[in-house]
Amino acid sequence: MRVLDVAAVSAWSAACVHSLSVLRPAIDGINVYPVADSDTGSNLLFTLTAARDALAEAEPATAAEALAVFAKGAVAAAKGNSGVIMSQVVRGIAESAAAREIDGPGLAEALGCADRAATGAVSRPVAGTILTVLHTVAASVRDATGSLEEVAAAAASVAAEALEETPKQLPVLAVAGVVDAGARGLVAVLDALSGVISGSLVEPEHPLEAHHQHTVDAPTAWEVMYLLDDVDEGSLPGLRKTLSGLGDSVTVAGDGAGAYAVHVHCADIGAALEAGIELGRPRRVRVEPLITPTPVEVGGGIDRSVVAVVHGGPLAELLRAEGVAVLSVPPGVAPTVEEMLGLINEAAGHHVTVLPGGQELTAAADAAASHAMAADRDVVVIPCVSPVQVLAALAVHDKDRRTNDDVVAMAEAAAATRRGELRIAQEESLTWVGRAQAGDVVGLVDGEVVLIEPAPASETSLVAAAVGVLNRMLALGGELVTVLTGVDVPVRLPGELADQLRLEHPEVELTSYAGGQSDAVLLMGVE
Repeated sequence: MRVLDVAAVSAWSAACVHSLSVLRPAIDGINVYPVADSDTGSNLLFTLTAARDALAEAEPATAAEALAVFAKGAVAAAKGNSGVIMSQVVRGIAESAAAREIDGPGLAEALGCADRAATGAVSRPVAGTILTVLHTVAASVRDATGSLEEVAAAAASVAAEALEETPKQLPVLAVAGVVDAGARGLVAVLDALSGVISGSLVEPEHPLEAHHQHTVDAPTAWEVMYLLDDVDEGSLPGLRKTLSGLGDSVTVAGDGAGAYAVHVHCADIGAALEAGIELGRPRRVRVEPLITPTPVEVGGGIDRSVVAVVHGGPLAELLRAEGVAVLSVPPGVAPTVEEMLGLINEAAGHHVTVLPGGQELTAAADAAASHAMAADRDVVVIPCVSPVQVLAALAVHDKDRRTNDDVVAMAEAAAATRRGELRIAQEESLTWVGRAQAGDVVGLVDGEVVLIEPAPASETSLVAAAVGVLNRMLALGGELVTVLTGVDVPVRLPGELADQLRLEHPEVELTSYAGGQSDAVLLMGVE
C-alpha cells in the first residue's frame, strides 16, 4: 500500500510552483473584486514558492515533518487572501499527517482537515470561491477507501468539476464570465498532487481569459496583510470582529506555532494595523491597492441586483427561490458590517437595492451602504420594519423597468403594506387595550397592541386573534393578505385561518408561507 513520503511531498511542492508559474498570467487575469485578490495567481505562486524553498532548505525525516515545514513556510509567506487560504489548506494536510500516514483514506481525512482549517480562518466564507471547491472535494472523498492514487485523482477531478460551477454560485463571476481565481489555483495544486502520486505530471491547461478588465486611478480599498506574533489566542475572535467592522475578506490564520497571518480588505489601513498592535507584534506588513468591481454596462448584462437581509431560515429560502441573494441572521442578532458588505459587494451590477426585513436590519443596511468599502456601488436601502413589506416590495419588482422607477415602485409597495403580528406575551405589561399577562396572545397592527386573547394560547384563540387583527387592517381596504408563520405555529392554523377569512372576507386573497421567525407566531401584511 502506497503512502505519501518525503520525496513525494518535495516533488509536490515543486510541481505546485511549476503549475502556478504556467497558470499565473491566466489566473491574474481573473480580477473580480471582492472575491479575488488583485493578483491571485502571483499571490499563490509567491506563497507556495516560499514554502517550497523552506522545504528545500530543511532535512525532514518523514512526510509529516516535510508537510509541517511546507505549511509553516506557506503561512509565513502567505500573500493576499488567496495565499492565506492556500497556506491553511497545506496546514490542514500537515496537521492530519502528524496523526496518521497519508494513504488513500489518510488523504481523504487530510483534505477534510484542510477544509476545516481554511474555512475556520475566514471570517465570512462566501459561496462560489476556493472554499466552496475545497469543501466539495472534502465531502466527495470523505468516506473514500481507495488507494492513494485513486483518492488523489478523484479529488482533482471533483475540484475541476466544482470550479465550473463557481459562476453559477456567485453573480459577480457570472457577470465577468469567469470562474473563481483562487479556486483555479486550488485545482492546479490538486492536479499537481495527483500527477506526482501517479507519476503522470502534465502541463496544466490555461484557457481562462480576463473579461471586463478595468483599472482605476485612485483606489478606495486596500489589501492589508501582516504576521502577528506574541498574541493571546483568546483575543483572536475580538480581532476578527474588529477587522470585520473595517471591511471584508477577513482571515486570521495560524501556523500552529504561535504566529498568525492577518488579512483584510478595507479602506482604513491605519485602523487595520492598530488592531494588530493592540494585541501583539505585527511584522512583514504589506499593503496593496485593490482592483474595484467592474461596472457593468446597462443592456450589456446584469446591471443591478436586489438583495435582502432577514431573520428566519425558511423566509430566506423563500426569497432565494425568487432569485434574490439573501443574508440570513439569527433572531435578535444584527448582521456585522462585513456580512452586509459581503452581501452588497458580491451582488451583480453597479446598482444594488437592499431589502431589510426589520428595523434593526434596516439600520445595519444603512451603515453598510455608507461604508467606504461600498463607495463604488450605488446602494439604495428600502426601509422595511417587517418581512411582509419585503415580500410586498419584491412582488412589484420588475428587472426590465428603469432602475429608479423600480426602486420607487418597491418603496411605495413596502410603505403601503400594513403590518400585523401575533405574539405570545413573555411577561405582564400594560397596553392601550388593557393589561396583558404572560402567556396571553397579543395582536398588533403597525406596532400598536389592538387586542389581547387570554392565556393559554390555543389553535382556536390564535385563529380568533388573527382574524381580529386582520378585520381591523381590512377595515381600511385591502385585496391581498400575506401571512408568515413562526416556528411554533400549530400545523393546522394557516388552513383554519384561510377558511375563516374566506367566510368573512371572500373578496380577499390569502397567501401563507413558512417564515421561521421565533419572536412572533404570525406576521401579517395587507396590500
